[in-house]
Amino acid sequence: MEALLTTAEVAALLRVAPETLRYWRWKRLGPRSIRLGGRVVYRVSAVEQWVEQQATLADRDR
Repeated sequence: MEALLTTAEVAALLRVAPETLRYWRWKRLGPRSIRLGGRVVYRVSAVEQWVEQQATLADRDR
């Protein structure tokens, strides 16, 4: 099974406030999340994929 990260862990990795990550989730802008028993968690691969997508978009904007 793949490792799962909490909102606080992902926020720390991305260097954003947990509130920012929650806002992104609400707006469907951030990494894909999963709800497990009332908790929101993130697959490591989903976070990595989202970061790569953001890098690609940033490169296109140059």
